[in-house]
Amino acid sequence: MGKRSISEIGDAELSRKKSKKDKTEKKSKKEVVEAIESNGDNVVVSEAERKAAKKAKKEAKEAKKAKTAESAPVVDEDAAKAARKAARKAEKKAAKEAASAATIAPTSVTTSATASRVESSATSPEPTADGTYQEDKELSALPQSEIDAFLKKHTVTIDDPKPGNKLRPIVNFKYLPIKNEAFAKFTTPTPIQAAVWPSLLSGRDAIGVAETGSGKTLAFGVPCVKYIQSLPKNKRKGVKAVIVSPTRELAVQIYDQLVILAGPAGLGVVCVYGGVPKPPQIEALRTASIVVATPGRLNDLVSEGNANLSSADYVVLDEADRMLDKGFEEPIRQIITQCPKKRQTLMFTATWPPSVRELASTFMASPVKITIGDNVSGELRANIRIKQVVEVVDPRAKEQRLLQLLRQYQSGKNKDDRILVFCLYKKEAMRIEQFIQRSGFRVGGIHGDLSQDKRTASLQAFKEGKVPLLVATDVAARGLDIPAVKVVINVTFPLTAEDYVHRIGRTGRAGQDGLAITLFTEHDKGLSGSLINVLKAANQPVPEELMKFGTTVKKKGHEAYGAFYKDTGDMKTATKITFD
Repeated sequence: MGKRSISEIGDAELSRKKSKKDKTEKKSKKEVVEAIESNGDNVVVSEAERKAAKKAKKEAKEAKKAKTAESAPVVDEDAAKAARKAARKAEKKAAKEAASAATIAPTSVTTSATASRVESSATSPEPTADGTYQEDKELSALPQSEIDAFLKKHTVTIDDPKPGNKLRPIVNFKYLPIKNEAFAKFTTPTPIQAAVWPSLLSGRDAIGVAETGSGKTLAFGVPCVKYIQSLPKNKRKGVKAVIVSPTRELAVQIYDQLVILAGPAGLGVVCVYGGVPKPPQIEALRTASIVVATPGRLNDLVSEGNANLSSADYVVLDEADRMLDKGFEEPIRQIITQCPKKRQTLMFTATWPPSVRELASTFMASPVKITIGDNVSGELRANIRIKQVVEVVDPRAKEQRLLQLLRQYQSGKNKDDRILVFCLYKKEAMRIEQFIQRSGFRVGGIHGDLSQDKRTASLQAFKEGKVPLLVATDVAARGLDIPAVKVVINVTFPLTAEDYVHRIGRTGRAGQDGLAITLFTEHDKGLSGSLINVLKAANQPVPEELMKFGTTVKKKGHEAYGAFYKDTGDMKTATKITFD
Protein backbone atom coordinates (compact mmCIF):
# COMPACT_ATOMS: atom_id res chain seq x y z
CA MET A 1 0.00 0.00 0.00
CA GLY A 2 1.44 3.39 -0.98
CA LYS A 3 1.93 6.37 1.22
CA ARG A 4 -1.04 8.68 1.82
CA SER A 5 -0.79 12.42 1.47
CA ILE A 6 -0.57 14.70 4.46
CA SER A 7 -4.04 16.04 3.78
CA GLU A 8 -5.49 12.52 3.69
CA ILE A 9 -3.85 11.61 6.98
CA GLY A 10 -4.98 14.89 8.55
CA ASP A 11 -8.55 14.37 7.40
CA ALA A 12 -8.64 10.87 8.84
CA GLU A 13 -7.18 11.93 12.17
CA LEU A 14 -9.47 14.94 12.39
CA SER A 15 -12.52 12.84 11.56
CA ARG A 16 -11.66 10.31 14.23
CA LYS A 17 -11.23 13.02 16.87
CA LYS A 18 -14.40 14.81 15.82
CA SER A 19 -16.38 11.59 15.85
CA LYS A 20 -15.35 10.94 19.44
CA LYS A 21 -16.09 14.54 20.42
CA ASP A 22 -19.39 14.32 18.61
CA LYS A 23 -20.62 11.48 20.83
CA THR A 24 -19.75 13.45 23.96
CA GLU A 25 -21.49 16.57 22.67
CA LYS A 26 -24.60 14.62 21.71
CA LYS A 27 -24.79 13.06 25.16
CA SER A 28 -24.31 16.46 26.81
CA LYS A 29 -27.02 18.06 24.71
CA LYS A 30 -29.37 15.17 25.41
CA GLU A 31 -28.87 15.67 29.16
CA VAL A 32 -29.54 19.40 28.84
CA VAL A 33 -32.78 18.72 26.99
CA GLU A 34 -33.83 16.10 29.55
CA ALA A 35 -33.05 18.48 32.44
CA ILE A 36 -35.11 21.20 30.84
CA GLU A 37 -38.01 18.86 30.15
CA SER A 38 -37.95 17.50 33.71
CA ASN A 39 -38.58 21.00 35.05
CA GLY A 40 -41.72 21.23 32.98
CA ASP A 41 -40.82 24.67 31.61
CA ASN A 42 -41.28 25.82 28.02
CA VAL A 43 -37.86 26.73 26.63
CA VAL A 44 -37.34 28.75 23.46
CA VAL A 45 -34.38 27.36 21.49
CA SER A 46 -32.02 30.15 20.49
CA GLU A 47 -30.41 30.70 17.05
CA ALA A 48 -27.00 29.77 18.47
CA GLU A 49 -28.32 26.43 19.69
CA ARG A 50 -29.81 25.59 16.27
CA LYS A 51 -26.54 26.41 14.53
CA ALA A 52 -24.58 24.27 17.00
CA ALA A 53 -26.94 21.34 16.45
CA LYS A 54 -26.72 21.67 12.64
CA LYS A 55 -22.93 21.81 12.74
CA ALA A 56 -22.73 18.78 15.01
CA LYS A 57 -24.93 16.80 12.59
CA LYS A 58 -22.71 17.74 9.65
CA GLU A 59 -19.53 16.76 11.48
CA ALA A 60 -21.06 13.41 12.40
CA LYS A 61 -21.65 12.64 8.70
CA GLU A 62 -18.06 13.55 7.82
CA ALA A 63 -16.79 11.31 10.62
CA LYS A 64 -18.81 8.39 9.25
CA LYS A 65 -17.36 8.82 5.75
CA ALA A 66 -13.83 8.89 7.10
CA LYS A 67 -14.28 5.76 9.21
CA THR A 68 -12.59 3.44 6.69
CA ALA A 69 -9.71 5.79 6.13
CA GLU A 70 -9.24 6.08 9.87
CA SER A 71 -8.17 2.44 10.12
CA ALA A 72 -5.46 2.77 7.43
CA PRO A 73 -1.86 2.42 8.66
CA VAL A 74 0.28 5.52 9.00
CA VAL A 75 3.65 5.14 7.32
CA ASP A 76 5.04 8.63 7.10
CA GLU A 77 5.95 9.74 10.62
CA ASP A 78 6.38 13.43 9.75
CA ALA A 79 3.06 13.47 7.95
CA ALA A 80 1.33 11.84 10.91
CA LYS A 81 2.82 14.37 13.30
CA ALA A 82 1.61 17.27 11.20
CA ALA A 83 -1.82 15.70 10.92
CA ARG A 84 -2.13 15.27 14.67
CA LYS A 85 -1.20 18.89 15.21
CA ALA A 86 -3.82 20.06 12.74
CA ALA A 87 -6.41 17.78 14.32
CA ARG A 88 -5.74 19.14 17.81
CA LYS A 89 -6.13 22.69 16.56
CA ALA A 90 -9.43 21.88 14.90
CA GLU A 91 -10.60 19.99 17.98
CA LYS A 92 -10.00 22.96 20.27
CA LYS A 93 -11.94 25.23 17.95
CA ALA A 94 -14.87 22.82 17.79
CA ALA A 95 -14.88 22.34 21.57
CA LYS A 96 -14.95 26.08 22.13
CA GLU A 97 -17.93 26.52 19.82
CA ALA A 98 -19.79 23.59 21.38
CA ALA A 99 -19.22 24.86 24.93
CA SER A 100 -20.50 28.29 23.98
CA ALA A 101 -23.70 26.82 22.58
CA ALA A 102 -24.20 24.36 25.45
CA THR A 103 -24.15 27.07 28.13
CA ILE A 104 -27.03 28.92 26.52
CA ALA A 105 -29.70 26.36 27.41
CA PRO A 106 -29.22 26.14 31.18
CA THR A 107 -28.78 29.88 31.64
CA SER A 108 -31.94 30.63 29.72
CA VAL A 109 -34.07 28.53 32.10
CA THR A 110 -35.42 29.59 35.50
CA THR A 111 -36.97 26.60 37.25
CA SER A 112 -39.96 26.95 39.51
CA ALA A 113 -37.89 25.65 42.44
CA THR A 114 -35.30 28.40 42.12
CA ALA A 115 -37.92 31.07 41.57
CA SER A 116 -39.85 30.03 44.67
CA ARG A 117 -36.91 30.24 47.07
CA VAL A 118 -37.16 33.19 49.42
CA GLU A 119 -33.93 35.19 49.24
CA SER A 120 -32.68 38.05 51.39
CA SER A 121 -29.45 39.84 50.65
CA ALA A 122 -29.05 40.44 54.37
CA THR A 123 -29.60 37.07 55.92
CA SER A 124 -30.37 34.10 53.69
CA PRO A 125 -27.72 31.45 52.99
CA GLU A 126 -26.61 30.62 49.46
CA PRO A 127 -29.16 28.56 47.49
CA THR A 128 -28.86 24.89 48.31
CA ALA A 129 -27.94 22.27 45.74
CA ASP A 130 -31.53 21.07 45.46
CA GLY A 131 -32.96 24.58 45.01
CA THR A 132 -35.38 24.94 47.90
CA TYR A 133 -37.88 23.15 50.09
CA GLN A 134 -40.37 21.09 48.11
CA GLU A 135 -43.54 20.24 50.00
CA ASP A 136 -44.25 16.52 50.08
CA LYS A 137 -47.03 15.51 47.66
CA GLU A 138 -48.91 13.59 50.35
CA LEU A 139 -48.77 16.62 52.64
CA SER A 140 -50.09 18.84 49.84
CA ALA A 141 -52.93 16.39 49.29
CA LEU A 142 -54.18 16.58 52.89
CA PRO A 143 -57.54 18.33 53.29
CA GLN A 144 -57.21 21.93 54.45
CA SER A 145 -59.61 21.11 57.28
CA GLU A 146 -57.03 18.68 58.71
CA ILE A 147 -54.32 21.37 58.66
CA ASP A 148 -56.66 23.90 60.27
CA ALA A 149 -57.56 21.38 62.98
CA PHE A 150 -53.86 20.87 63.79
CA LEU A 151 -53.22 24.61 64.05
CA LYS A 152 -56.28 25.11 66.25
CA LYS A 153 -55.58 22.15 68.52
CA HIS A 154 -52.04 23.33 69.31
CA THR A 155 -52.87 27.05 69.14
CA VAL A 156 -50.25 27.73 66.47
CA THR A 157 -49.97 31.33 65.28
CA ILE A 158 -47.85 32.11 62.21
CA ASP A 159 -47.00 35.75 61.44
CA ASP A 160 -45.32 36.05 58.04
CA PRO A 161 -44.41 39.49 56.64
CA LYS A 162 -44.58 37.84 53.22
CA PRO A 163 -48.18 36.57 53.25
CA GLY A 164 -47.88 35.05 49.78
CA ASN A 165 -45.91 32.13 51.24
CA LYS A 166 -48.42 29.55 52.40
CA LEU A 167 -46.45 26.64 53.81
CA ARG A 168 -48.22 23.76 55.50
CA PRO A 169 -46.90 22.47 58.83
CA ILE A 170 -45.07 19.14 58.56
CA VAL A 171 -47.47 17.18 60.76
CA ASN A 172 -45.73 13.82 60.29
CA PHE A 173 -42.08 12.75 60.08
CA LYS A 174 -42.76 10.96 56.79
CA TYR A 175 -43.29 14.35 55.12
CA LEU A 176 -39.77 15.50 56.02
CA PRO A 177 -37.15 15.62 53.23
CA ILE A 178 -34.68 14.00 55.63
CA LYS A 179 -34.85 10.60 57.31
CA ASN A 180 -32.97 10.01 60.54
CA GLU A 181 -32.88 7.57 63.45
CA ALA A 182 -33.13 10.57 65.79
CA PHE A 183 -36.88 10.50 65.14
CA ALA A 184 -37.28 6.82 66.00
CA LYS A 185 -38.36 7.38 69.61
CA PHE A 186 -40.98 9.98 68.65
CA THR A 187 -44.40 9.35 67.12
CA THR A 188 -45.16 12.79 65.68
CA PRO A 189 -43.37 16.15 65.51
CA THR A 190 -44.07 18.65 68.30
CA PRO A 191 -46.10 21.74 67.32
CA ILE A 192 -43.05 24.03 67.13
CA GLN A 193 -41.21 21.49 64.95
CA ALA A 194 -44.13 20.97 62.59
CA ALA A 195 -44.79 24.70 62.23
CA VAL A 196 -41.23 25.99 61.85
CA TRP A 197 -39.66 23.30 59.61
CA PRO A 198 -41.17 24.49 56.29
CA SER A 199 -39.89 28.05 56.78
CA LEU A 200 -36.42 26.95 57.90
CA LEU A 201 -36.11 24.41 55.07
CA SER A 202 -37.00 27.26 52.68
CA GLY A 203 -34.07 29.35 53.93
CA ARG A 204 -36.17 31.90 55.81
CA ASP A 205 -35.19 33.71 58.98
CA ALA A 206 -37.52 32.62 61.77
CA ILE A 207 -38.47 33.31 65.39
CA GLY A 208 -39.93 30.49 67.44
CA VAL A 209 -41.78 31.42 70.64
CA ALA A 210 -42.64 28.33 72.68
CA GLU A 211 -42.42 27.02 76.22
CA THR A 212 -39.31 25.18 77.35
CA GLY A 213 -39.38 21.46 76.64
CA SER A 214 -41.21 21.89 73.35
CA GLY A 215 -38.61 20.19 71.13
CA LYS A 216 -36.80 23.24 69.82
CA THR A 217 -33.45 21.46 69.33
CA LEU A 218 -34.82 19.22 66.58
CA ALA A 219 -36.79 22.20 65.28
CA PHE A 220 -33.57 23.96 64.25
CA GLY A 221 -31.36 20.85 64.07
CA VAL A 222 -33.14 19.09 61.20
CA PRO A 223 -32.99 22.05 58.75
CA CYS A 224 -29.38 22.66 59.81
CA VAL A 225 -28.26 19.15 58.81
CA LYS A 226 -30.36 19.24 55.64
CA TYR A 227 -28.84 22.56 54.58
CA ILE A 228 -25.22 21.45 55.04
CA GLN A 229 -25.91 18.13 53.30
CA SER A 230 -27.31 19.95 50.27
CA LEU A 231 -24.16 22.02 49.76
CA PRO A 232 -21.61 20.92 47.14
CA LYS A 233 -18.68 19.14 48.80
CA ASN A 234 -16.29 21.97 47.97
CA LYS A 235 -18.51 24.39 49.95
CA ARG A 236 -18.81 22.27 53.09
CA LYS A 237 -15.39 23.15 54.45
CA GLY A 238 -15.20 25.05 57.71
CA VAL A 239 -17.88 25.85 60.26
CA LYS A 240 -21.24 26.11 58.48
CA ALA A 241 -23.55 26.46 61.49
CA VAL A 242 -23.24 27.99 64.96
CA ILE A 243 -25.75 27.49 67.79
CA VAL A 244 -25.39 29.82 70.78
CA SER A 245 -26.89 28.90 74.16
CA PRO A 246 -26.91 30.65 77.57
CA THR A 247 -25.48 27.85 79.76
CA ARG A 248 -22.94 25.05 79.57
CA GLU A 249 -25.51 22.44 80.54
CA LEU A 250 -27.90 23.48 77.78
CA ALA A 251 -25.05 23.59 75.25
CA VAL A 252 -24.07 20.01 76.12
CA GLN A 253 -27.69 18.90 75.86
CA ILE A 254 -28.03 20.43 72.37
CA TYR A 255 -24.70 18.90 71.36
CA ASP A 256 -25.80 15.40 72.40
CA GLN A 257 -28.93 15.62 70.24
CA LEU A 258 -27.11 17.08 67.24
CA VAL A 259 -24.48 14.33 67.33
CA ILE A 260 -27.25 11.76 66.87
CA LEU A 261 -28.83 13.86 64.12
CA ALA A 262 -25.68 14.83 62.21
CA GLY A 263 -23.73 11.59 62.68
CA PRO A 264 -25.37 9.64 59.82
CA ALA A 265 -24.66 12.59 57.50
CA GLY A 266 -20.96 12.50 58.38
CA LEU A 267 -20.98 16.01 59.83
CA GLY A 268 -18.73 16.90 62.76
CA VAL A 269 -20.22 18.63 65.81
CA VAL A 270 -18.24 20.35 68.58
CA CYS A 271 -19.37 21.86 71.88
CA VAL A 272 -17.35 24.77 73.29
CA TYR A 273 -17.91 26.30 76.72
CA GLY A 274 -15.90 27.66 79.62
CA GLY A 275 -14.65 25.88 82.71
CA VAL A 276 -12.74 23.21 80.78
CA PRO A 277 -9.39 23.22 78.88
CA LYS A 278 -9.37 24.82 75.42
CA PRO A 279 -6.97 22.51 73.47
CA PRO A 280 -9.45 19.62 72.96
CA GLN A 281 -12.08 22.09 71.78
CA ILE A 282 -9.63 23.77 69.40
CA GLU A 283 -8.67 20.40 67.95
CA ALA A 284 -12.32 19.42 67.44
CA LEU A 285 -13.01 22.74 65.70
CA ARG A 286 -10.65 21.77 62.87
CA THR A 287 -13.11 19.22 61.47
CA ALA A 288 -16.42 20.52 62.80
CA SER A 289 -19.27 21.65 60.56
CA ILE A 290 -21.57 22.58 63.46
CA VAL A 291 -20.52 24.49 66.59
CA VAL A 292 -22.62 24.60 69.76
CA ALA A 293 -21.29 27.20 72.18
CA THR A 294 -21.76 29.55 75.06
CA PRO A 295 -21.07 33.19 74.10
CA GLY A 296 -18.00 33.81 76.28
CA ARG A 297 -15.87 30.83 75.25
CA LEU A 298 -16.77 31.17 71.57
CA ASN A 299 -15.72 34.82 71.49
CA ASP A 300 -12.47 33.90 73.24
CA LEU A 301 -11.66 31.29 70.59
CA VAL A 302 -12.55 33.68 67.77
CA SER A 303 -10.41 36.52 69.17
CA GLU A 304 -7.48 34.11 69.59
CA GLY A 305 -7.79 32.97 65.98
CA ASN A 306 -8.77 29.43 66.95
CA ALA A 307 -12.32 29.62 65.60
CA ASN A 308 -13.41 30.98 62.22
CA LEU A 309 -17.07 31.83 61.67
CA SER A 310 -16.66 33.48 58.26
CA SER A 311 -18.54 30.64 56.55
CA ALA A 312 -21.14 30.02 59.29
CA ASP A 313 -24.25 31.06 57.37
CA TYR A 314 -26.71 29.17 59.62
CA VAL A 315 -26.95 30.94 63.00
CA VAL A 316 -29.19 29.92 65.91
CA LEU A 317 -29.77 31.88 69.12
CA ASP A 318 -31.38 29.43 71.53
CA GLU A 319 -33.10 30.72 74.69
CA ALA A 320 -32.46 34.25 73.41
CA ASP A 321 -34.40 35.92 76.21
CA ARG A 322 -32.37 34.08 78.82
CA MET A 323 -29.09 35.12 77.19
CA LEU A 324 -30.16 38.76 77.29
CA ASP A 325 -31.20 38.36 80.93
CA LYS A 326 -27.70 37.09 81.68
CA GLY A 327 -26.10 40.12 80.02
CA PHE A 328 -24.91 38.39 76.85
CA GLU A 329 -26.22 40.98 74.37
CA GLU A 330 -22.80 42.38 73.48
CA PRO A 331 -21.13 38.92 73.13
CA ILE A 332 -24.04 37.85 70.89
CA ARG A 333 -23.53 40.90 68.69
CA GLN A 334 -19.81 40.13 68.46
CA ILE A 335 -20.53 36.56 67.36
CA ILE A 336 -23.03 37.58 64.69
CA THR A 337 -20.67 40.18 63.21
CA GLN A 338 -18.12 37.38 62.68
CA CYS A 339 -20.63 35.46 60.55
CA PRO A 340 -21.41 36.24 56.88
CA LYS A 341 -23.84 39.08 56.17
CA LYS A 342 -25.71 36.70 53.92
CA ARG A 343 -26.92 34.08 56.35
CA GLN A 344 -30.00 32.41 57.81
CA THR A 345 -30.66 33.55 61.38
CA LEU A 346 -32.97 31.74 63.78
CA MET A 347 -34.09 32.77 67.24
CA PHE A 348 -35.87 30.55 69.75
CA THR A 349 -37.26 31.99 72.95
CA ALA A 350 -39.84 31.31 75.64
CA THR A 351 -40.84 34.98 75.89
CA TRP A 352 -41.00 37.96 73.53
CA PRO A 353 -39.92 41.01 75.56
CA PRO A 354 -38.83 44.32 73.97
CA SER A 355 -35.12 43.46 74.36
CA VAL A 356 -35.51 40.30 72.26
CA ARG A 357 -37.61 42.15 69.67
CA GLU A 358 -34.90 44.78 69.30
CA LEU A 359 -32.22 42.14 68.82
CA ALA A 360 -34.35 40.39 66.20
CA SER A 361 -34.96 43.62 64.29
CA THR A 362 -31.22 44.28 64.19
CA PHE A 363 -29.98 40.96 62.82
CA MET A 364 -32.94 39.39 61.03
CA ALA A 365 -34.65 40.19 57.73
CA SER A 366 -38.41 39.64 57.34
CA PRO A 367 -38.48 36.74 59.82
CA VAL A 368 -41.43 34.39 60.14
CA LYS A 369 -42.68 34.48 63.75
CA ILE A 370 -44.25 31.26 65.02
CA THR A 371 -45.92 31.21 68.42
CA ILE A 372 -47.14 28.05 70.14
CA GLY A 373 -49.96 28.62 72.62
CA ASP A 374 -52.49 31.37 73.10
CA ASN A 375 -49.86 33.74 74.45
CA VAL A 376 -49.29 35.58 71.16
CA SER A 377 -47.81 38.61 72.96
CA GLY A 378 -45.01 36.38 74.27
CA GLU A 379 -45.59 37.19 77.94
CA LEU A 380 -44.26 34.53 80.27
CA ARG A 381 -46.85 31.99 81.38
CA ALA A 382 -46.66 28.74 83.31
CA ASN A 383 -47.43 25.41 81.70
CA ILE A 384 -51.10 24.65 82.40
CA ARG A 385 -50.28 20.93 82.79
CA ILE A 386 -48.33 21.71 85.96
CA LYS A 387 -50.23 21.68 89.24
CA GLN A 388 -48.86 24.55 91.34
CA VAL A 389 -49.01 24.39 95.13
CA VAL A 390 -47.87 27.42 97.16
CA GLU A 391 -47.35 27.00 100.91
CA VAL A 392 -46.74 30.06 103.08
CA VAL A 393 -44.35 28.90 105.83
CA ASP A 394 -42.13 30.24 108.58
CA PRO A 395 -38.58 30.74 107.20
CA ARG A 396 -37.15 28.64 110.06
CA ALA A 397 -39.43 25.71 109.24
CA LYS A 398 -38.46 25.31 105.58
CA GLU A 399 -35.97 22.47 106.00
CA GLN A 400 -38.31 20.32 108.08
CA ARG A 401 -41.15 20.92 105.65
CA LEU A 402 -38.84 19.95 102.79
CA LEU A 403 -38.03 16.69 104.57
CA GLN A 404 -41.74 15.92 104.98
CA LEU A 405 -42.34 16.51 101.27
CA LEU A 406 -39.47 14.25 100.26
CA ARG A 407 -40.78 11.44 102.45
CA GLN A 408 -44.25 11.94 101.01
CA TYR A 409 -43.31 11.97 97.34
CA GLN A 410 -40.34 9.62 97.37
CA SER A 411 -41.41 6.53 99.24
CA GLY A 412 -42.85 3.12 98.46
CA LYS A 413 -43.43 2.60 94.75
CA ASN A 414 -42.39 6.24 94.16
CA LYS A 415 -39.00 5.93 95.85
CA ASP A 416 -37.16 6.35 92.54
CA ASP A 417 -39.23 9.27 91.25
CA ARG A 418 -37.08 12.20 90.21
CA ILE A 419 -37.46 15.31 92.37
CA LEU A 420 -35.72 18.59 91.57
CA VAL A 421 -35.09 20.92 94.54
CA PHE A 422 -34.33 24.57 93.81
CA CYS A 423 -32.39 26.98 96.00
CA LEU A 424 -31.51 30.61 95.38
CA TYR A 425 -27.83 30.83 96.28
CA LYS A 426 -24.87 28.47 95.99
CA LYS A 427 -24.21 28.27 99.74
CA GLU A 428 -27.86 27.55 100.40
CA ALA A 429 -27.78 24.78 97.79
CA MET A 430 -24.72 23.19 99.42
CA ARG A 431 -26.37 23.34 102.85
CA ILE A 432 -29.65 21.82 101.62
CA GLU A 433 -27.82 19.07 99.72
CA GLN A 434 -25.89 18.08 102.85
CA PHE A 435 -29.08 18.20 104.93
CA ILE A 436 -30.90 15.86 102.52
CA GLN A 437 -27.92 13.52 102.39
CA ARG A 438 -27.74 13.30 106.19
CA SER A 439 -31.45 12.45 106.17
CA GLY A 440 -30.72 9.26 104.24
CA PHE A 441 -31.61 10.23 100.66
CA ARG A 442 -29.52 9.74 97.52
CA VAL A 443 -28.89 13.26 96.28
CA GLY A 444 -26.69 15.20 93.88
CA GLY A 445 -25.98 18.88 93.40
CA ILE A 446 -25.50 21.32 90.56
CA HIS A 447 -24.46 24.93 91.17
CA GLY A 448 -21.81 27.43 90.18
CA ASP A 449 -19.16 26.47 92.76
CA LEU A 450 -18.86 22.94 91.39
CA SER A 451 -16.35 22.14 88.64
CA GLN A 452 -17.77 21.45 85.20
CA ASP A 453 -16.93 17.75 85.50
CA LYS A 454 -18.84 17.44 88.79
CA ARG A 455 -21.82 19.36 87.44
CA THR A 456 -21.94 17.12 84.38
CA ALA A 457 -21.61 13.96 86.48
CA SER A 458 -24.40 15.04 88.87
CA LEU A 459 -26.73 15.93 86.03
CA GLN A 460 -26.04 12.67 84.19
CA ALA A 461 -26.63 10.58 87.33
CA PHE A 462 -29.95 12.37 87.84
CA LYS A 463 -31.01 11.86 84.22
CA GLU A 464 -30.20 8.16 84.40
CA GLY A 465 -32.07 7.74 87.69
CA LYS A 466 -29.01 6.67 89.67
CA VAL A 467 -29.61 9.67 91.95
CA PRO A 468 -33.34 10.52 92.18
CA LEU A 469 -32.83 13.85 93.97
CA LEU A 470 -31.03 16.88 92.58
CA VAL A 471 -30.46 20.19 94.40
CA ALA A 472 -29.84 23.06 92.01
CA THR A 473 -29.61 26.80 91.68
CA ASP A 474 -31.22 28.59 88.75
CA VAL A 475 -28.41 27.42 86.45
CA ALA A 476 -30.50 24.28 85.87
CA ALA A 477 -33.80 26.09 85.51
CA ARG A 478 -33.69 26.92 81.84
CA GLY A 479 -33.74 24.75 78.77
CA LEU A 480 -32.42 21.54 80.29
CA ASP A 481 -34.33 18.51 79.11
CA ILE A 482 -34.41 16.24 82.14
CA PRO A 483 -36.92 13.49 81.42
CA ALA A 484 -39.59 12.34 83.86
CA VAL A 485 -39.16 14.91 86.64
CA LYS A 486 -42.23 14.22 88.78
CA VAL A 487 -41.94 17.03 91.33
CA VAL A 488 -40.22 20.42 91.55
CA ILE A 489 -39.77 21.91 95.03
CA ASN A 490 -38.80 25.56 95.47
CA VAL A 491 -37.14 25.81 98.87
CA THR A 492 -36.57 29.52 98.28
CA PHE A 493 -38.52 31.63 95.83
CA PRO A 494 -36.34 33.02 93.00
CA LEU A 495 -35.55 36.67 92.30
CA THR A 496 -38.27 37.05 89.66
CA ALA A 497 -41.57 35.46 88.67
CA GLU A 498 -39.98 34.68 85.29
CA ASP A 499 -37.36 32.51 86.98
CA TYR A 500 -40.15 30.81 88.93
CA VAL A 501 -41.91 29.84 85.70
CA HIS A 502 -38.70 28.44 84.25
CA ARG A 503 -37.97 26.47 87.42
CA ILE A 504 -41.34 24.74 87.51
CA GLY A 505 -41.06 24.16 83.76
CA ARG A 506 -38.61 21.31 84.49
CA THR A 507 -41.66 19.13 85.16
CA GLY A 508 -44.73 18.63 82.99
CA ARG A 509 -42.62 18.33 79.85
CA ALA A 510 -43.38 16.57 76.57
CA GLY A 511 -47.12 16.55 77.21
CA GLN A 512 -46.87 15.02 80.70
CA ASP A 513 -48.44 16.35 83.90
CA GLY A 514 -46.27 17.72 86.69
CA LEU A 515 -46.32 19.01 90.27
CA ALA A 516 -44.57 22.13 91.60
CA ILE A 517 -44.48 22.96 95.32
CA THR A 518 -43.22 26.35 96.51
CA LEU A 519 -42.32 27.30 100.08
CA PHE A 520 -43.16 31.01 100.27
CA THR A 521 -42.11 33.16 103.25
CA GLU A 522 -42.57 36.73 104.43
CA HIS A 523 -39.18 37.54 102.92
CA ASP A 524 -40.68 36.85 99.48
CA LYS A 525 -43.73 39.12 99.94
CA GLY A 526 -42.40 41.69 97.46
CA LEU A 527 -43.02 39.11 94.72
CA SER A 528 -46.45 37.97 95.90
CA GLY A 529 -48.26 40.06 93.27
CA SER A 530 -46.24 38.58 90.40
CA LEU A 531 -46.74 35.05 91.71
CA ILE A 532 -50.49 35.57 92.10
CA ASN A 533 -50.69 36.71 88.46
CA VAL A 534 -48.84 33.58 87.30
CA LEU A 535 -51.17 31.34 89.31
CA LYS A 536 -54.30 33.04 87.99
CA ALA A 537 -53.09 32.92 84.37
CA ALA A 538 -52.66 29.14 84.69
CA ASN A 539 -56.02 28.67 86.48
CA GLN A 540 -54.30 27.57 89.68
CA PRO A 541 -55.65 28.14 93.22
CA VAL A 542 -54.31 31.14 95.14
CA PRO A 543 -54.00 30.50 98.91
CA GLU A 544 -55.47 33.11 101.25
CA GLU A 545 -52.16 33.40 103.12
CA LEU A 546 -50.51 34.52 99.89
CA MET A 547 -53.23 37.08 99.16
CA LYS A 548 -52.50 38.73 102.52
CA PHE A 549 -49.10 39.83 101.23
CA GLY A 550 -50.82 41.92 98.55
CA THR A 551 -51.39 41.69 94.84
CA THR A 552 -49.29 44.66 93.78
CA VAL A 553 -46.54 43.81 91.30
CA LYS A 554 -43.32 45.47 92.36
CA LYS A 555 -39.61 44.88 92.43
CA LYS A 556 -37.58 45.27 95.56
CA GLY A 557 -34.43 47.22 94.89
CA HIS A 558 -31.17 47.75 96.69
CA GLU A 559 -28.84 50.72 96.41
CA ALA A 560 -25.91 48.41 95.67
CA TYR A 561 -27.49 45.38 94.00
CA GLY A 562 -30.48 46.98 92.25
CA ALA A 563 -33.27 44.55 91.30
CA PHE A 564 -30.95 41.56 91.68
CA TYR A 565 -31.31 41.56 95.43
CA LYS A 566 -33.28 39.57 97.92
CA ASP A 567 -33.32 39.26 101.68
CA THR A 568 -33.75 35.56 102.40
CA GLY A 569 -33.87 36.06 106.16
CA ASP A 570 -30.88 33.87 107.00
CA MET A 571 -28.24 36.54 106.35
CA LYS A 572 -26.60 38.75 108.92
CA THR A 573 -27.38 42.45 108.79
CA ALA A 574 -24.52 44.41 107.28
CA THR A 575 -22.42 46.50 109.65
CA LYS A 576 -21.58 50.02 108.62
CA ILE A 577 -17.84 50.67 108.59
CA THR A 578 -16.57 54.24 108.89
CA PHE A 579 -13.01 55.16 107.96
CA ASP A 580 -11.38 58.15 109.60
